[in-house]
Amino acid sequence: MFEYSKAISETILRRYPDPDSYPYRSWCYPQGFLLWGFIRLFEITKEQRYRDYVLSYCDKHVRIDGSIPAFSGNSLDDIMAGSVLVWAYKETQSEQYRIACDTIRRSFDDYPRNRDGSFWHGRNLRGELWIDGLFMALMFLTRYGKYIGDKEYCYIETVNQMTLAFSNCEKDNSGLLYHAWCEDSNASWAHPITGKSSEIWCEGLGWYAMILTEVLEILPENQIGREQLLMQLRKLIKGLSAVQDSASGLWYQVVDKPGYNRNWHDTSGSAMFVYAVKKAGILGFYDIDECEKIAKFAFEGIKTKCVMDLEGNINIYDACDGLCVQMNYDKYADYTRNVNSKECVCACLWAAIIMEHGNVCS
Repeated sequence: MFEYSKAISETILRRYPDPDSYPYRSWCYPQGFLLWGFIRLFEITKEQRYRDYVLSYCDKHVRIDGSIPAFSGNSLDDIMAGSVLVWAYKETQSEQYRIACDTIRRSFDDYPRNRDGSFWHGRNLRGELWIDGLFMALMFLTRYGKYIGDKEYCYIETVNQMTLAFSNCEKDNSGLLYHAWCEDSNASWAHPITGKSSEIWCEGLGWYAMILTEVLEILPENQIGREQLLMQLRKLIKGLSAVQDSASGLWYQVVDKPGYNRNWHDTSGSAMFVYAVKKAGILGFYDIDECEKIAKFAFEGIKTKCVMDLEGNINIYDACDGLCVQMNYDKYADYTRNVNSKECVCACLWAAIIMEHGNVCS
């Protein structure tokens, strides 16, 4: 049987034999997103080359003394790759990785927050909460708590950040979240009264969907606030089901406006939803049959966006290559679509792995 997870991963290995060359910077969230796909492939297949691929990146960035020259902690995007270092420590027990993870953990101590405690997306983005940032920060923080230390803080902070983002960004009790919120409405894109951005961006909501399932898998069942996160996930899946395209199984770039002029199917966010919904069903967070129905339909649509070239490489169509908060619907709908955008390739890898092999907890 043809495996999309195999085809996508082999394409990545041919194009980027050094994971440090994966776009767009050498230490940033795309590398973390990419390498978690290979961590899961290693855990499924036990093929040493996948493990070597991940650790080659870690060894390149972490010195013997545990310092990480490329890490700045200036944004949540900069933290995401650190989640791979937690896995590297768990896998190897090398002290240099633990020291590196401790450095990243300390960056939260003075990280800027809004008055309600929610993270700014970047230290220079005053008051701006982006829902993408939840994935970037909490992929690291929850795993640091589970595998290294400071569990109480890490878990409480995780629940707090997810709760605040939901409260500040949800649209009309729909379970769907706007791309961002600004505390004092100072950002150019912020509504002058609500502080919310104009639209529900597919990939942004995809980052949120994935991290919901990731943290719910890690948090203990008796964790205060966990039930609130389960409520978020159930509302989200119900909301996504209502706007899933009945013809393709995919979701639109502006999620809650199917059929609007120039709106289009976003492969990246759709793949993220596949991962999150499928995982929610496997873990018993939502009705398994309903999750299977939603995810399977969407994955069939994603396959139509994956085209093999004459060299045997998979090219993935119809996604944006990085997108900041936009001013209005037109800016989202007209944003340039690319082939093999860095987030989309990783999202499709994650989706293919869980659809073809089931869940792998790391």
